[in-house]
Amino acid sequence: MKAASAVIPLEKLLENLPEDYTLAERELVQRAYLRAEEAHRDQKRLSGEPYINHCIAVASILSELKVPSEVVAAGLLHDTVEDTEVTLADIRRDFGDVIASLVDGVTKLTHLPRVSRGDQHAEKSDASEETPPPGAFLGRKEDIVAETLRKTFLAMGEDVRVMFIKLADRLHNMRTLSHMPEHKRRRIAQETLDIFAPVANRLGIWQIKWELEDLAFRYVNPEKYKEIAALLTEKRPDREAQLEEIKENIARLLAKNNIHAEVSGRPKHIYSIYKKMQKKDKPFDMLRDVRAVRLIVPDVPSCYAALGVIHTTWRPIPGEFDDYIAAPKDNNYQSLHTAVSYDDKRPLEVQIRTPEMHLNAEYGIAAHWQYKEEARHADKAYEKFINSLRSKLELGSEARDANEFVETLRVDVFRDRVYVFTPRGDIIDLPTGATPIDFAYQVHTDIGHRCRGARVNGKLVPLYQQLKTGDRVEILTAKRGGPSRDWLNPNLGLVCTQRAKTKIKVWFKKQEDEQNLAIGRNELEKELQRLGLREVNYEKLARDLNYKTPEEMFIELGNGELSLSKVVKQFAENEEAEEIFEVTPSVRPKATANAIEVVGLKGMLSSMARCCNPMPGDPIIGFITRGRGATIHRQDCPNILRTQDRERLLQVKWGQMERTYPVPIKIKAYDRQGLVSDISNLLADENINIADVKVNLNRSMADLRLTIEVKDLTQLSRVLARIENLPNVMEAHRVKPG
Repeated sequence: MKAASAVIPLEKLLENLPEDYTLAERELVQRAYLRAEEAHRDQKRLSGEPYINHCIAVASILSELKVPSEVVAAGLLHDTVEDTEVTLADIRRDFGDVIASLVDGVTKLTHLPRVSRGDQHAEKSDASEETPPPGAFLGRKEDIVAETLRKTFLAMGEDVRVMFIKLADRLHNMRTLSHMPEHKRRRIAQETLDIFAPVANRLGIWQIKWELEDLAFRYVNPEKYKEIAALLTEKRPDREAQLEEIKENIARLLAKNNIHAEVSGRPKHIYSIYKKMQKKDKPFDMLRDVRAVRLIVPDVPSCYAALGVIHTTWRPIPGEFDDYIAAPKDNNYQSLHTAVSYDDKRPLEVQIRTPEMHLNAEYGIAAHWQYKEEARHADKAYEKFINSLRSKLELGSEARDANEFVETLRVDVFRDRVYVFTPRGDIIDLPTGATPIDFAYQVHTDIGHRCRGARVNGKLVPLYQQLKTGDRVEILTAKRGGPSRDWLNPNLGLVCTQRAKTKIKVWFKKQEDEQNLAIGRNELEKELQRLGLREVNYEKLARDLNYKTPEEMFIELGNGELSLSKVVKQFAENEEAEEIFEVTPSVRPKATANAIEVVGLKGMLSSMARCCNPMPGDPIIGFITRGRGATIHRQDCPNILRTQDRERLLQVKWGQMERTYPVPIKIKAYDRQGLVSDISNLLADENINIADVKVNLNRSMADLRLTIEVKDLTQLSRVLARIENLPNVMEAHRVKPG
């Protein structure tokens, strides 16, 4: 471990704050710094540096986004409630409700192990990180990660600023990930690629997105990362010289056409190059389109004017043009994208945008706080984005568990989008790879259920056809009916979105639930009838078994999640045994070797004296014999009263007594040899005494009336079920008097 370095001074943080912060805002950040520094004073990171440096780094990343001072202050305090003695009440008292709410949003996961954020406390071992406190969510590590992410995203739905702090926290952790053990580095990096980089993209924060992707790729695929980095370094001088010449050429061309433009090279990041290599299935040497320029022009008409000049000068490459000005992305991103064949016949990517679009592209919805003059327009765009984000996060309420919720986010929220039209011209936003069935469920759940075919751009298409931006889709529906189970077969490619999959599963579950409800109710009623129980409060029984309604209990019975024996046992616990059996119990000692207890001498061999034959309930006494343990006599036995060896007498008592209840049962069966013997053996296995037996034979039918002594309702239920399973037995049930 490296030697501990010094604490980053407050002055350095204050220098990085946005220039337009007021004195009061700077004072707020300063107070938050002092509180965080005091709280984390004795804590170190795995790198050996003071833990407060991590808090300062998070706050610095946030200040670069020019977010409000409350968010920067919350960034400084984001780990205090989770990692120190500071409470949320302390934060609320000293910094107000807004900052307390932000810190609470980040620390809502306090009772979960920190597998998602990659804890870098030097004093915490692997074991402490993986062991949840009492009452925590338990399960496989994947389940815990999913639950953590689910709570994070739901907090983001309540206040998107929470996710800004989370992303800044993750970015600094990724910058210092080399101090973590290798297995954790790979896991945290993969989670960053799967979840947090797409979140940054969804929020439109490009500068955080690309850095997260490159840092994560470095640990997920280190060999490929080093290979691409080396090739970029090797060819950088030539590429930079070429790019300078291209920029000058384009600037002269636009100026000649009276278009003022700021022309810059657009950096191609390692992970984006790798993704392009994968998409085009080409090695780096054959990937010739790593050159890209960006044009920033004064207004929207200038964007299209510049595009016209570029396209008339160089041949556009088919399929490489996207107009995100007319159709902005979900994260409010706007720009014109094109690619042309340059003078050297190699591809050149070009982006064209206004300064406002550039601000949005770099800072995403964080740009909302940077507008000064056009605040009203910015607020509308911001509110539209937040409402869209919340509506997508509401899909989580339909997910069955945290894993399904996270998968919904991966597929439906963070994947690249396509924009298709309804017959009325409404735009429907779907992830890439979506099919007509996905479209149908996005329009309305009932349309999805009744979907039987589709027309795309006026032509009938198979339901597995993937939709493209600009497609006009019409769904052909049946009057009634539901989805097909084939739609859930991943090999058929009929459904892409998690929303559609969830809706389909819910439909089938509802059908199954109705069937299982009838099965479960029938089974329970049959069992209660067999046990002779007439009036049962299903509402109370369901509540005692932790179900909201009896219907839920019946469904679980029907699908096998709940056993009849558990229901019977719960009913028996609710009621007095005397009321269930309507008789006073008889008491007898257990027929075991422990029927007699010798006070102070456990396990001594004992036998009943033949001279007085003591019976259960008689006052008894023991006598130590030579070599045969103790014999048990009645206390008034003449032999005991006459004995001179008083020191050989033992105090003894009858062993554990158990209550049993005489229950009359009726067994109806086809007569066969050995029937009564099988029933007797079964009852003997259960240690059940038969108090009375009556057998009536009528031709081939046998009608047996038995009185058996059972301990409780659970034993009676088990015995009756076992008897019914014997060959030739038709039914076995309790006989109620009257």
